[in-house]
Amino acid sequence: MTGHEALAPGRYRVDHLGVVVPDLAQATAFYRDMLGCPVGEVIEPPGQGIAVVFVPFGNMRVELIAPTTDVSPLPELLEDHTVNHFLARVPGGGLHHVCYEVDDLDEVVARLRAGGARILGSGRPIVGAGGKRIIFLDPKNAAGTLIELKASA
Repeated sequence: MTGHEALAPGRYRVDHLGVVVPDLAQATAFYRDMLGCPVGEVIEPPGQGIAVVFVPFGNMRVELIAPTTDVSPLPELLEDHTVNHFLARVPGGGLHHVCYEVDDLDEVVARLRAGGARILGSGRPIVGAGGKRIIFLDPKNAAGTLIELKASA
């Protein structure tokens, strides 16, 4: 398989951009009132120490993310890339990650491992805010970008 086949349309799509914010209500109001965007309801995934709001756009979403705890319960997934760590480095918030939805998460993970890429934390998928399995790639393997991969089913 060549690198071009791995990026064929339909296998990957940008699902969302994860934006860490220090104040979720303020960020939600900006998207809703100032930009005129529809915004979703606040979601607090159990045990993840975050609250999220999705803002849909024509071909993807923006995920606004704020911590709900002082210390993230997810270092086994994100190591030092949790939203708490991010806000400690960038108090005003900003772009945290890009999420790509993939048709076959297990196949992509196997290919990444075979190629020497490192998956953060335990390397095992967890269920993300949208109810689908996710993993995160070490930014050192992805040109400095934190990448979330999400199963399409």
